[in-house]
Amino acid sequence: MSSTRFTKWFIFFTLIISVALTSCQKDETVKDLDAVKTTAAADSTSNLSIINTPGNFLAGKGILKITIEDSTYTFDAAKDSVAFINVHNGDSKYFGITAINKDHTMSFGVSSIGFAAANINTKIAGSQFLFRTNEKKPMLQYTLTQFTGEEESGKISIEKYNSQNLIAKGTFFTFLAKDDKANSPFYRVEGSFDLQLK
Repeated sequence: MSSTRFTKWFIFFTLIISVALTSCQKDETVKDLDAVKTTAAADSTSNLSIINTPGNFLAGKGILKITIEDSTYTFDAAKDSVAFINVHNGDSKYFGITAINKDHTMSFGVSSIGFAAANINTKIAGSQFLFRTNEKKPMLQYTLTQFTGEEESGKISIEKYNSQNLIAKGTFFTFLAKDDKANSPFYRVEGSFDLQLK
């Protein structure tokens, strides 16, 4: 159980680093993917190769949608920072999507074990959604729950991947809760993504 929890937190730590990198780069109007790779590679303090490895993409166009509790939230890659990443940690391999909006009031991450590819349907390994409704209220956090009452954490399906200008297109669902207690309510979260380089 603690090993599983560590793995999930490692995934999210990696995803958050990626979101922070891509967010800062988006704010500085870095449009060229090669410039993004150069910036990340120059960071000698980072021992995680995220943006500067093959299979990691900063979207320049496209939409990521998340629906939870009858509300739908949208990240627009033309103005928000949305990245599709592949993480290799020893023998462990993960892929996922991270996003943070331009105002830094909303961020989302979802990940799965394995390699990203077209026409796959794999199990969700981790997910987190943070947002603030207004400045007077604290950040609301939803995280992947272990207490769905079933062996299902959700699925991510990729219809198309890494083809010409297209980064990835697909859908996902998972179950998120506001805390990690056994009796906490959890919510089915559904989403879709259609991300392009430019």
